[in-house]
Amino acid sequence: MGDPFRVRVTVRGYELDTQGHLNQAVYLQYGEHARWECLRAAGIPQDRLLAGGVGPVALEVTLRYLRELRGGDEVDVSCEFRWGEGKTFQIVQDLTRPDGTPVATITGVGGLLDLASRRLVPDPRVRFRQLAGDPAPMNL
Repeated sequence: MGDPFRVRVTVRGYELDTQGHLNQAVYLQYGEHARWECLRAAGIPQDRLLAGGVGPVALEVTLRYLRELRGGDEVDVSCEFRWGEGKTFQIVQDLTRPDGTPVATITGVGGLLDLASRRLVPDPRVRFRQLAGDPAPMNL
């Protein structure tokens, strides 16, 4: 398993709260952005998921704040899929400054929803692998 997928984001002024640092909810949006970019890098854009009748769902998310981000700061957001048995998988994400300083961590449990039955697919790893053009970014 290689290094986790990463995407760099620049903090925009409209994302700041009244204290001048990144609004707490935006950390989660950065995590979501990195997850979609990881899927896209694996060859699974949103339209391919929909055409396949599935969509990723977040079942649990934990966010731990370590340092503040301010307007103009850059942050690298990682995305590492960890596969186990069954219908769910774990996603671990680290938000770090370009110099490596930790900013936050996001951990979550996800699943892949069958859009017709509205149930989780039995083995999301198999389904993602079928959809992926390049499975490496997702540790498939």
